[in-house]
Amino acid sequence: MVFTTHIFLFYFLPVVLLLYYLLPRHRNAFLTLASYVFYGWWEPWFVVLMMFSTVLDYVCGGIIGAPGASRARRRAALLAAICGDLGLLAFFKYYSFAAENWNRLAAVFGAGSLPLLHVVLPIGISFYTFESMSYTIDVYRGIVKPARNFSDLSCFVSLFPHLVAGPIVRYNVLAEQIAYREHTLEKFTCGIALFILGFAKKILLANPMGSVADAAFSAAAPLPLDAWVGVVAYAFQIYFDFSGYSDMAIGLGRMFGFVIPKNFASPYLAASITDFWRRWHISLSTWLRDYLYVPLGGNRRGLRRTYVNLALVMLLGGLWHGANWTFVAWGGYHGVLLAFERWLGKKTAYEWLPRRAQVAATFVLVLFSWVLFRAASFHQAAAYLGAMFGARPAGDAAALLASEMYTPHRLAVLAACVAACFQPMEVYDWVERLTWQKAVALAPLFLAAAGAMFTQTFNPFLYFQF
Repeated sequence: MVFTTHIFLFYFLPVVLLLYYLLPRHRNAFLTLASYVFYGWWEPWFVVLMMFSTVLDYVCGGIIGAPGASRARRRAALLAAICGDLGLLAFFKYYSFAAENWNRLAAVFGAGSLPLLHVVLPIGISFYTFESMSYTIDVYRGIVKPARNFSDLSCFVSLFPHLVAGPIVRYNVLAEQIAYREHTLEKFTCGIALFILGFAKKILLANPMGSVADAAFSAAAPLPLDAWVGVVAYAFQIYFDFSGYSDMAIGLGRMFGFVIPKNFASPYLAASITDFWRRWHISLSTWLRDYLYVPLGGNRRGLRRTYVNLALVMLLGGLWHGANWTFVAWGGYHGVLLAFERWLGKKTAYEWLPRRAQVAATFVLVLFSWVLFRAASFHQAAAYLGAMFGARPAGDAAALLASEMYTPHRLAVLAACVAACFQPMEVYDWVERLTWQKAVALAPLFLAAAGAMFTQTFNPFLYFQF
């Protein structure tokens, strides 16, 4: 089920909210059941995989946290949980990718090939796998106690607001809230405001920019201006698409009494790549830092090891996004830039520029990475980068592409995206001081977004594929 559909907006959500607040007890169990319905809406058997991961981590967490458990027993349980979770993720997300690459290599050396299976990628498996793993690891580290019962952990893993596209919420953030949370009118109205703003981001900004980006990236040979506008449109699409989903998820959480940390902090105002990763997809960057970078040694084993750790973490972070070498290259690109800035003493080569110029330079560096992220292959990425710098002659359809990209509506949306991106306040912060004037302004915004939703045929969430 998708947040931006009439089924969710006008049927699922109202019914779940009504029943949730009518129930005097067992609200967590009800939320778990509702979340399984939400997740199983696409494919019921996906629920079985999520249940398996939840049971595995619940059992292993119980073994790790048992009084008197030996160190060897605790380590074995931790290893079993990590291998089980990553094994599921590896098979469903990476088997086809690994088999295709192995078979190409095997053909060169005359080795045996692997069977190519049609493996369906379960929606959101990367997100709930990381969340479930964080529970077991944190129990092992002593950060949290084992879940009181299976219902608590299953509620955490399956909670539908953040289930399929994040934010990646850790168990220690929600553990106490699962046991007890306050339901207030202020929290509920704040949640509604967050949801409406995220919904508007997705429908009114991300989707139109996605159409512009698709037109530019599918063109055989766009003009340099069209290529630059296309990748800028994609930068806005992925930001408003994912931050909009995060806002909706956080808002839905508030409606049910949960407080989930924000996931974005005006990332396109970053003055360096290091700063960018403090602001972009915060839940993923902190997860990679705490569960991968720090265990690898972080910056505690000398400069060379620090650079290697940064590059390795970002390579794996790129692979987490998708089973394609372009994602690995995207992660490697950011890893190299992060290592370079660390080598300069957490500075940039353009540190001497005024702040606005630093922001512009960082944005351009990020745009180059979005070409890799968006392209289906290195060949397409190289061709598109070439078009951005005029290295390829424009095709005969250049005028037709311009007429598709630069309609008055799309230019107006592009201007709105610029205004919204390059200012410091995220909607998460804007709703913290919700006044009746702000609430009144949200009503027509929701009506406009809901009306547009019924007219749009382009309505994917980019991060569903991850």
